[in-house]
Order: sequence, then structure tokens, then C-alpha cells
Amino acid sequence: MQPQALPGFRDFYPEEFALRDHIMEVWRRVATRYGFVEFDGPPLESLDLYTAKSGEEIVDQLYAFQDKGGREVALRPEMTPTVARMVAARAGGLKKPIRWFSVPQLFRYERQQRGRLREHFQLNCDLIGEPGPMADAELIGLALDVMREFGLGPDDVRVRLSDRRLLAALLGAAGVEEAQLPAAYQAVDKIDRVPQDKLAGRLAEAGLSASVIEGVFDVAQIRGLQAVDQALADGALDPAVADDLRQAVEILQAMGLGPFLDVDLSIVRGLAYYTGIVFEVFDAAGAMRAICGGGRYDGLLATLGGVDLPALGFGMGDVVLADLLRERGLAPAPPAAIDAFIVTVTAEEVSMAIGLAHSLRDRGVRLEYALGAMTMGKQLKLAHARGARFALVIGPDERQADRVVIRDLATGVQQTVSRSGVGAALDAARAGQGST
Repeated sequence: MQPQALPGFRDFYPEEFALRDHIMEVWRRVATRYGFVEFDGPPLESLDLYTAKSGEEIVDQLYAFQDKGGREVALRPEMTPTVARMVAARAGGLKKPIRWFSVPQLFRYERQQRGRLREHFQLNCDLIGEPGPMADAELIGLALDVMREFGLGPDDVRVRLSDRRLLAALLGAAGVEEAQLPAAYQAVDKIDRVPQDKLAGRLAEAGLSASVIEGVFDVAQIRGLQAVDQALADGALDPAVADDLRQAVEILQAMGLGPFLDVDLSIVRGLAYYTGIVFEVFDAAGAMRAICGGGRYDGLLATLGGVDLPALGFGMGDVVLADLLRERGLAPAPPAAIDAFIVTVTAEEVSMAIGLAHSLRDRGVRLEYALGAMTMGKQLKLAHARGARFALVIGPDERQADRVVIRDLATGVQQTVSRSGVGAALDAARAGQGST
């Protein structure tokens, strides 16, 4: 049997790893610009941490088992419960608002499909201790600036945002009772993915009349703040219920991010714990799954960690994002493995090559040399295969004169320098390469 990765898991060969590394480097760079600091937690947590948040039904979606100590545990499917646990443990000593981010690998045992595997890496950003809409805008701005850092613009990605409080008010005005809100939320959330007749059947089973079902569908079609204001007026609702959403949009426009924004009341976020503004980032064509999603989850920390703090956060997975970058031609080329390759002409130069290699590596130069007998031609072929820009050639004449030939493998230009001057010469050559 030919061994292979388990279904839903990935091997990262160097070229795939280069893209993953690029994604994570951008995530970290943008998050730290916003004052977020990185943390991490264990990949294995108590199963109770997840069932307390999502109910026993989540167990079927987890890699859950009993460990050798008899404890019920699970590989982490998300980071929010870990955040809640860690914040609760030190809540009194943490300066508010808390700005934390992490880049965990997460695991879920679920059906594989495009953009969804059984493991993925994810940027998680959480802002804890700030109740106002400026915090919501800050978090959405961070997510959009990640997109911009990758070279994606408004024609490539859109952020669709809504507010659960506003949605609840409009659904209530349409005749949805409080006990029926979960069913209405599910219908609104699936309005673009499930035929309306099927959704209508589910709503009827939940006790909604035909006229109320029509009202639910009308609410799900609301797009833009002007349509929001009109719907509030038609329902004789207090326009202040949309104040936070309006302010968040205004702040994002002040950031210069207005061209990315779509107010869209079909955005619900499936998780029951969201309490305010919610958002998702999609490719502009709508051909892929959501790249990013999140929102305000006031009250969740009190449930999971016993500390009542307002909070909001988002998760941005690497799978859909990598697909989009490849599609747009924005995936980086794999970097060269080395800067230079030391080529020896005869066996007598090997000792000098080893000493030179060690001194250059101490300077931070990435380099390689043949580890066994190899002709000069094969050494140069290996240098090209490794992506080396320079060949450092040592022959009998160079060994006698304690000198080295530096050959630029891209241009063919070469120079001869003393062995002690090779490092400085390489620095100068690379600096010149970067300026052209």
C-alpha cells in the first residue's frame, strides 16, 4: 500500500509551504500593525470546553476521544473557547481592551468540499473589553487590510456586514416571534444557497404563517443603509437600532475602506452566540466559500469563562484564501533555497571551501557545497537547481592565492576577491541586485 495523507489533511511540499508561510507572514504583519499581540493555546482541550459553547451535537464534528487518563478531550476546532478560558484566568491583570491574535491549526471531522478540509490554519483576532462600534470597525478594517496586503482590491473581495440586533428588530416587525427567531435566522442565512420553497417549508414547520414567511424573505433581501432606513420606517421601528451599524460603516469609510463594503442583512453567521455586528469577507464573484467571518459575541466570555466582558473577533482560514491568491496570480514564487553555492575544482580545495562556508553562514549567507565527489559541471547544475544567485569558485590558483571567484549565475559577470573579502563582496552584490 502506498502511504498517503489522511483524507482532508494536507502535505506541504516546499512550494505549498512557501505559500502557507507567505500567508502567515502577512497575517502577522498586519495584525501587529493594529496593536494585536500573538498568543497560543494547546491543540488538545477538554471536550467540555466545546460542548458548553455549542452543545453536545458538536461532538460528531470533532476529533474527540478519551485520553489515557480517562479524560474526554478533543483537538481544537476553533480558538474562541480557548481565548475565553485564558482571558478568564487573568482577567483582572489584563489591560483593556485586549487585542490578541493567534495562528492555530484547527481540526474538524466533517465532509470535505472545495474550501473546506478537515484541518486548516486560521488567523484569529479577538478584541475584548470594548463595547462600541469603533471596535467593530477596527476589527473589520484589520481583516480588509489583510486583503489589501495580499494585493486584493474591491474588485477581488467584498465585506458583507449586518447587525443581529437590527435583524431581530426587523424580523420581529415582520411578525416573527422570539421563539421562532432561530428558524428565521437559519432561513436568512441560507437565502442565497437553498431554494426559497424549501426554506418556506422549514419556516412553516416552525409555525410561521405565509405572510410572516414572506416578510422574512423581504428582510433577507435588504441591501444598503438606505434600504435599512426605509425598512425601519416601514416597520415603525426606532432608527437608533441601526446606529452601531451606521457608525461602523462611517468609520470604515473614514479609513478609506468604503469601496469594499456591502451592507447585507442576509449575513447572519450561523453561530448562535453572535449579539451585534456580524460580517463575512467573500471573493467578489461569489464563487468561493467565505474567506473570513466574525462579529460581536458579547456574553460568550461570561458563559465559557465566567468573566463578563464585551468581545468580538473573526477567523480567516488559509484554504479559501490560498485558492483565491492562486486564481488571481498573487501566490508568490517559491524563494531560492540558497544565496550561493561553493564550487571546488579539485579535492584539494574542499577544506578551504568548508572553512569559507562556515564563516559565510555565520554572516547569514544561505549556501551549500557538494557533500561528495562531483564534477565542476554537476556542481554548477546543482547550484542552478537550488536557485543560487552566486557561485563561489575555488580552483588550484585561487587556493594558492587565498582568493575566490564570485560568479553571478544570472548575468555571468564575475570578480575575484580575497577569501576574507567574500562576505563583504556578496553583501555589496546583493545590495546592488536589490536596487535594480
